[in-house]
Amino acid sequence: MATTDFDVDFGFDGAADVRVPGTKLARAATELIRDVTDDLIYHHSRRVYFFGSLQGRHRDLSFDPELLYIGAMFHDLGLNEEFHHTGRRFEVDSANEARRFLQSHGVPEDGIRRVWTAIALHTTPGIPGFMEPEVALVTAGVEYDVLGIGYDAVSAEDRAAIVALHPRPDFKRQILRAFHEGVGPRPETAFGNVKADVLAHFDPGFERVDFVRTILDSPWQE
Repeated sequence: MATTDFDVDFGFDGAADVRVPGTKLARAATELIRDVTDDLIYHHSRRVYFFGSLQGRHRDLSFDPELLYIGAMFHDLGLNEEFHHTGRRFEVDSANEARRFLQSHGVPEDGIRRVWTAIALHTTPGIPGFMEPEVALVTAGVEYDVLGIGYDAVSAEDRAAIVALHPRPDFKRQILRAFHEGVGPRPETAFGNVKADVLAHFDPGFERVDFVRTILDSPWQE
């Protein structure tokens, strides 16, 4: 995967001394995600790339910017309406779309696996940080932008430059609404992950699947 060719002409090219890869693959991903998502998800996904890249730099990780970019750009695609009734976790729908995209562009299987895993695990805390850098940094970028984890690890100047490029007006409420709209039609997929908190917040009638009760009520006699 290319790691040194950067685009200075295509749209928002960079901020905080981080640039978007200028490859054909990155261009195609940008165009696709810009076309099929709204401003909220597009700008969030771009910030995830920038913040993830800075986290990688701070952690002295060697990562492929192109793979990280694809992971960041596709990670929330599964929230789109066309996936609301797949019965799968939205993270898996997002990862599957990224895999199809990468396969169509002839990307080697190892790169596809890294991107798929990065997207599929980005809401499963405690695991991605021990995996390949691209997997770890998609989650790090998401956790930074959504949860503010490691907030002070990025300078105020870099943070301001990224947000100026990709604004986040009313982001907290807007992203929670997007999570609710994307996961609400398939509440069974919230079992065992953080999105159960979103459904409990928005839907008064939502009943969590209790892990302990699931064990105790299983058909096993002992």
